[in-house]
Amino acid sequence: MHVEILVGTMTGNAQLVAQELELGFGDEDTLITVTPMDDLGPEVFRRDAVFLVCTSTYGHGDVPDNARELFEALQARRPDLSAVRYGVIALGDSTFADTFAHGGLRFDQLLAELGARRIGERATIDSAGSELPEEAAVAWMRGWLEQARAAAVEA
Repeated sequence: MHVEILVGTMTGNAQLVAQELELGFGDEDTLITVTPMDDLGPEVFRRDAVFLVCTSTYGHGDVPDNARELFEALQARRPDLSAVRYGVIALGDSTFADTFAHGGLRFDQLLAELGARRIGERATIDSAGSELPEEAAVAWMRGWLEQARAAAVEA
């Protein structure tokens, strides 16, 4: 199985989380690649992979600058993503309660609108919490990968 982690980040936290997942879970049965969202378009979802959107939140609940082009292109072009299976890791800071982890939430909602099917629950990770974001993501990833493998068998 191939898992492609699409990373939206401003300060590098989401990139660090994605790299920890790549190092911790890639093996002979699971190829994990990390791809920053810079300069990506909707055609990225044509790749033969299960996608994991790992994104921080910026400003007033926005997606990070490097993810904006992809997000806006998906909104404008409205491609059929019914063949896409995905997961979401939404990073945020809970001290901003009104917009906490909205970057990931916005991607999740948009992908679902376009027909993509989410695997498992969205991971919502608080960078202001006591647990390091990469540790929280590793704990979540174990269960998500099992669900992703099951979904790949069904497909």
